[in-house]
Amino acid sequence: MAFKFAVFAAIVAVANAVAIGYPAPLGAYPAVAKVAAPLAYPTIAKVAAPVVAKVADDYDPNPQYSYSYHIADALTGDNKEQQESRSGDVVTGSYSLVEPDGTRRV
Repeated sequence: MAFKFAVFAAIVAVANAVAIGYPAPLGAYPAVAKVAAPLAYPTIAKVAAPVVAKVADDYDPNPQYSYSYHIADALTGDNKEQQESRSGDVVTGSYSLVEPDGTRRV
């Protein structure tokens, strides 16, 4: 097993040396027959489909929403809350949490 690994490592080292430009040591591998370059295949032109702009039917010029949550986990001590509301372009809200020392940060 160790011999197989050593042979494999030597082959990889030679291949890496040749790949980065170092000449291969003499007798590292037998002469390789020259083969013709692969045939070039004609490329097929791909035509992109026309892009059609879709008009959003559900556009609301005056969006309104209200959102809130509160977490109070006695097991982990996690205590935080958030509330947010929007009316048109005006968004208001707050986020608060209880620090490990017991103070509330808003």
